[in-house]
Amino acid sequence: MGSQEVSNVDWQGKHVTVAGLGVSGIPAARVLHGLGAVVTVVNDGDDEHSRGQAAELEAQGITVRLGDGATLPESTELIVTTPGWKPDKPLFAAAAEAGVPVWGDVELAWRLRGPGAAPWLAVTGTNGKTTTVRMLASILEAAGLRTAAVGNIGVSLLDAVLGEETYDVLAVELSSYQLHWSPSLRAHSAAVLNLAPDHLDWHGSMAAYVADKGRIYEGNTVACVYNVADGATEDLVREADVEEGCRAIGFTLGTPGPSQLGVVDGILVDRAFVTNRQKQAQELAEVADVNPPAPHNIANALAAAALARAFGVEPAAVRDGLRAFRPDPHRIEHVADVAGVTYIDDSKATNTHAAEASLAAYDPIVWIAGGLAKGAAFDELVTGCAKRLRGVVLMGADRALIREALARHAPEVPVTDLDRTDTGAMSEAVRAAARLARPGDTVLMAPACASMDMFVNYNKRGEAFADAVRALAAESA
Repeated sequence: MGSQEVSNVDWQGKHVTVAGLGVSGIPAARVLHGLGAVVTVVNDGDDEHSRGQAAELEAQGITVRLGDGATLPESTELIVTTPGWKPDKPLFAAAAEAGVPVWGDVELAWRLRGPGAAPWLAVTGTNGKTTTVRMLASILEAAGLRTAAVGNIGVSLLDAVLGEETYDVLAVELSSYQLHWSPSLRAHSAAVLNLAPDHLDWHGSMAAYVADKGRIYEGNTVACVYNVADGATEDLVREADVEEGCRAIGFTLGTPGPSQLGVVDGILVDRAFVTNRQKQAQELAEVADVNPPAPHNIANALAAAALARAFGVEPAAVRDGLRAFRPDPHRIEHVADVAGVTYIDDSKATNTHAAEASLAAYDPIVWIAGGLAKGAAFDELVTGCAKRLRGVVLMGADRALIREALARHAPEVPVTDLDRTDTGAMSEAVRAAARLARPGDTVLMAPACASMDMFVNYNKRGEAFADAVRALAAESA
């Protein structure tokens, strides 16, 4: 089905099942009900919170079935699912057998765009999506364009598409979950930042995960942006079915070749969107304009710049947008300097790929790590950072996996193993790190693990780290 024609669908009386309550399910149900569809929401859970949500929807005339997310409601013509529902759910098997299509909330938003809707500049990848999308939005704003950072970043795409505010262009973060259920999405230009094992329990295999990421390039009209250092992203560009004239644009931390953006003598330069790609390079910004100027964040800035340039943004706006950008909390965030030691909060580094990027930005390091490993192995991570480590403080449920990798690949590095998983352990971890550190060192909390063994989320873990560092600083004052 074409990307525009569904805007003309007559929703009146159409039987739609929404799979899952929550952040995206509830808005989808309300939007569809408002369009005249007969909406039934199904939800696995039947707890007090779900019952409260169900009562609100039922008061508006929406049917809700709690405790039964497996059965396909009778007369269902379409399923709209929340991203968290795995593809192997019995509901989807029943839908396939009945010939009922399944869309995600992003697909629904794409299909509901009106005539002349704002084009989408889309970003996915294992790590760096949110930062890159926010950098992109900052650049677009600096160019005087009406824009918003939307999608997996927290602002509902349905709200952006159906709200009263009009946009020139949208900066869209898309997860692999969302891309899986978005068959007709066609971005103006898109980027895959990097690919590393993640969410394999949801996708079933690395191949399936990568294939879903690659969907972001389908039907691109101007540029498919890939990471020169990650050949798998370029492979996805080669495999994509794009519009005639769409170009492959690489970004690299090295000197760029033609049709690439890269870095020369501390300057971010463009050899893709210039008149003579063989001989010309356009200066965009200085590395110092990127906040913080860690290698992986410079890569994020180059990807954002490539998408902005694909949309016709002038070089000065790239520079001004990067200068204006401020990263979200808990992403390589400087907390304080105490007794000559720098303390960095990268609680968002919830997998080994993210932690690897963070560890590459500092030297020497006292590393605070551990939590829920989500099936990860740590040998490659430890091997890569061993020479940078002054010491390591381990905490959390799966810390033994990291300790064993350190024993194999960095046996000379001193390790403090905290045998406690209560939230107060963070204060002890910071003090242990302070004892290991010397002036000029960086204490880096980049756990390489999820937080839920000890904290509600990575934000709370980062806040606990920052609080512990500030308490240490107050004592040292």
